Amino acid sequence: MIHFTQVSKQYGSQVLFKDASFQVSPQDKIGLVGPNGAGKTTVFRLIMREENPDGGEISLADRFIVGYFSQTVGEMKGRSALEEVKSGAGRVSHLANELNRMEQELQNSSDSPLSDEAMNKLLERYGDAQLEFEQRGGYDLDSRAKTVLTGLGIGPADYDRPVETFSGGWKMRIALAKILTLSPDILLMDEPTNHLDLESILWLEEWLIGFKGAVVMTSHDREFMNRIVSRIIEVAQKSITPYSGNYEFYLKERAIRKDQLLAAHQKQQEMLAKEEEFIARFAARASHAAQVQSRVKKLDKIERIEIPAEEKTIHFDFPTPPRSGNDVIKMENLAKTWSLPDGATQRVFSGVSGMVRRLDKIAVIGVNGAGKSTFLKVVCNQTDPTEGTTALGANVKVGYFSQHSLEVLNPEKTIYEEVYDRIPHASIGFVRNLLGAFLFSGDDVYKKISVLSGGEKSRVVLATILAQPVNLLILDEPTNHLDIRSREVLLKAIQNFDGTVLLVSHDRHFLKSIATRVFEVDQGELRAYEGSYEHFLSKV
Repeated sequence: MIHFTQVSKQYGSQVLFKDASFQVSPQDKIGLVGPNGAGKTTVFRLIMREENPDGGEISLADRFIVGYFSQTVGEMKGRSALEEVKSGAGRVSHLANELNRMEQELQNSSDSPLSDEAMNKLLERYGDAQLEFEQRGGYDLDSRAKTVLTGLGIGPADYDRPVETFSGGWKMRIALAKILTLSPDILLMDEPTNHLDLESILWLEEWLIGFKGAVVMTSHDREFMNRIVSRIIEVAQKSITPYSGNYEFYLKERAIRKDQLLAAHQKQQEMLAKEEEFIARFAARASHAAQVQSRVKKLDKIERIEIPAEEKTIHFDFPTPPRSGNDVIKMENLAKTWSLPDGATQRVFSGVSGMVRRLDKIAVIGVNGAGKSTFLKVVCNQTDPTEGTTALGANVKVGYFSQHSLEVLNPEKTIYEEVYDRIPHASIGFVRNLLGAFLFSGDDVYKKISVLSGGEKSRVVLATILAQPVNLLILDEPTNHLDIRSREVLLKAIQNFDGTVLLVSHDRHFLKSIATRVFEVDQGELRAYEGSYEHFLSKV
């Protein structure tokens, strides 16, 4: 279906990949992986012919329909959510318009009769269009669009809502629904789980598993990728390398290949050292001139094994926190109600009583809009409860990361200034070392917040939390914008954290690896489950 043959691509002096080859066959489910900036999105853009390769060839048969979901939504306005999704049906939408036009002609023919020849041609065109429309799933387009929208969290009440009234994150869901409803032969998906809650991710996962076409996708959600893909294509170190198996298999296979490469490199270095020693020892002796020349020529022909440079990853551990009391958060009859613009009220939760104990690592879960973020804000005193009380225990120091923490950063400050302002008594060396752990080194620390990517801003916020020792971490979607490797580092740091954690996340790998208790927020109630996230799943 797609053939990448000896493809090279670079921007200025930055080489993304050279002489890269791979192919996508029908029904392939492929995960495209690699560090940020390695060229994964460029691969998509090359396939879509939005960019041209510097060398090599990319072939894709014209008869195949390609659906491309990117992180750039584009302008949406003038349609309802349902109309917007149906408008992306490509050829089907065109055929629907043609059928409507021809039906009008047929109706008008009673007033203005057509000649027999014209009528026969019109009926022939109508029959052909009707057959193609049926074959392309045109008659179930409406129900298909509604099913996809609902699966992605946009229910019947919002089908007819103007698309421009949705927030950016919800527009991303509409854009994704548009691509899925197209039912293409090949799906190219760049981070499809961004902006989705856990329920929508689970629905999308099942949809993709049942999808009959080919899929090539990037995702920072390790569990999601493991459940769907059966091949991995790695874009890294100026090359593209295919692997069979899912993401877990790829990690193991990559480690084996790296060990083999290191062993081969070591063996080659030992051989080269011996040859070079012989050449140096006998270069001046006429009796060994032929042997020396022979070995020099031999060395010139040997292709040197190169060890790729280590990729930079975040490296940090939360500092040892001061010990808190055993009772960290005490909740009594907590309730929270929001006042709506029309004067009505919306209950988020009520009657919540319970205790968070020292060293608990609690996953707070619930459907989108259930009130998870509001619950976290209430228990850490970021917002007042409508009823009841919440009290922090003795010597509890809170570090709070919210979905909106990135908006709190001052866009006019540099990275260094933003962190230093939180710890004005720290030394320059301490601040720079802290930033270095989050991959901000050299002149990078003087970049303004306004020019940073979402992932970079997340790292800045995490650095500000780490700047002061805390013993209660309240984390609301801390993995958003982080790639898989950065997530793994954060995961290990939280696992080793000698304090208490409340966590909201749609990353199931995170939840399974961290949670020792689960709080479920559901229809205004909060239910506590003792045990791991997997234990919770077995109960519900």
